[in-house]
Amino acid sequence: MSTVAAGALTSAGLVGGFAVAQATRHRYWGGVVAAGAGLGAMRICHRNAGLGRALLLGGSYAAALAGSHPLAKKVGAWPSVFTVTAATAVAAGVLARKR
Repeated sequence: MSTVAAGALTSAGLVGGFAVAQATRHRYWGGVVAAGAGLGAMRICHRNAGLGRALLLGGSYAAALAGSHPLAKKVGAWPSVFTVTAATAVAAGVLARKR
């Protein structure tokens, strides 16, 4: 799997998770989507670059999830989601590169 796949999974998890949470009105379901995609991206990163980088990717993904909430109060919900998604996709591309 490529670094593109890791970035795509992080993006799908953040955008898709928020969309599911809004559509279902249950944050839990959005969290399930986000967690599944994040774990998938970490698995790709682990295969390509090792455990340390996979854990860094997981940490940046979790920070994006947490950071999107206070950012949303300043710029709005969807702009916040797209901002943290872009940053996390870049991080995934860098961290999931093959050794």
